[in-house]
Amino acid sequence: MESLDDLVVPEATVLEACGDRPLPELGLIERVWDTDPIPTGRVETAAVDAVAALDFESVPEGGEVAVGAGSRGIANLPAIVSGVVDAIREAGYEPFVFPAMGSHGGATGEGQQEMLESLGVTEATIGCEIRSSMDVVQVGETADRGVPVYADEHAAGADAIVPVNRVKPHTDYDGPVESGLSKMLVIGMGKQRGAKTAHEWAIDWSFRNMIPEITEKLLAELPVAGGVAIVEDQFDDTTVIEGVPPSGFLDREAELLERAYDLLPTVPFDDVDVLILDRQGKDVSGQGMDTNVIGRRPFAINEPEPERPDVKRIFVRGLTETTHGNAMGMGSADFVHRDLAAELDSSTSLINAITASTTRGVRLPPVVETDRAGLVASLSTVGVVGPDAVRVLRATDTMRLDRLYASPALVEEARERDDLRVISVPTPIEFDDGQFAATTPHETRK
Repeated sequence: MESLDDLVVPEATVLEACGDRPLPELGLIERVWDTDPIPTGRVETAAVDAVAALDFESVPEGGEVAVGAGSRGIANLPAIVSGVVDAIREAGYEPFVFPAMGSHGGATGEGQQEMLESLGVTEATIGCEIRSSMDVVQVGETADRGVPVYADEHAAGADAIVPVNRVKPHTDYDGPVESGLSKMLVIGMGKQRGAKTAHEWAIDWSFRNMIPEITEKLLAELPVAGGVAIVEDQFDDTTVIEGVPPSGFLDREAELLERAYDLLPTVPFDDVDVLILDRQGKDVSGQGMDTNVIGRRPFAINEPEPERPDVKRIFVRGLTETTHGNAMGMGSADFVHRDLAAELDSSTSLINAITASTTRGVRLPPVVETDRAGLVASLSTVGVVGPDAVRVLRATDTMRLDRLYASPALVEEARERDDLRVISVPTPIEFDDGQFAATTPHETRK
């Protein structure tokens, strides 16, 4: 391969292969959600209050407290971390932040600090030092299987540890705890070495059993003062900030996970012919596209597929800026735009895939030159269905599903539902040199 151009299939080639195919018109629909977010001006105060529930009884005055922050696109993350840091310092301790993100950031200390900075977590914004390295220490091993358990060296050497993370459904497995505080301790704080070890063992052991057992080992061996759990609503706004002490770590996180499932934004139709996603990225989901949203879990071993939705074709147009070229999960797509391939950092993506034992997740799908080519190729491979009956959705990404472009068949269904509102009637799709002229649907709210 000499260049990116060798990978890209020209629009003319796709159109010739697919023939003269009429395209559906697209209207705009909106979700009707009842939400109760924490006002932006109170987020930092809520984080301060959450620290009061943590256990610092054994921490000496002036002792160091390691605050773990991850790589996900969590709303208000700088304000939340800043509030946690301020509360710890006000209590008489010396906080510092460490990246708790496994192998993300190219599995380098510099790369992980850059990821935090891209999320707005800098020493200036949070008011304390950030200590970022990939060095780990082994803190023990599991009782029955002898699996080594690792932790960030800076965190393990502190007088207390406080992970700060969002609780939400995981993309690769179902269990009593999924993404959240426990997984941040086991995978995130374990850095590349710990994350790789956990993912290797999970192939036979499964995360649903592993995460709780290793979490209990870490709670027993390390001075974890508790964690600050976050739950977001359907608009990705902060709705819960809660301090969880070590004594209630697994049980309370399981309860918060149920709340997160209730608030998880999903595709509002069980059957979709073509799903267009304007972007994917690690800040959107660990798999780039949330498997609970797209109804596909092709990389998980010994884990069932989500029951819904049934999506025949997925076309992804690009990567988020914050993912820094990590295209983990692009293998879930059927077609990708040239822009995604151009933004791809192969090394970062492969390191993540090797660490997570999900190398199929970074397989590059067919690359098309334009949006028109991606849409036509998708429509040409879902069977015989006309433009009025075909079920097409275009979303910004799998986190931002508040507004969606929808084909006539789906717009008509939306008119009959209380949880959906039609914002604009379907009109012909406009292209600019083969690219969609309409802005990404989430931004139509502005």
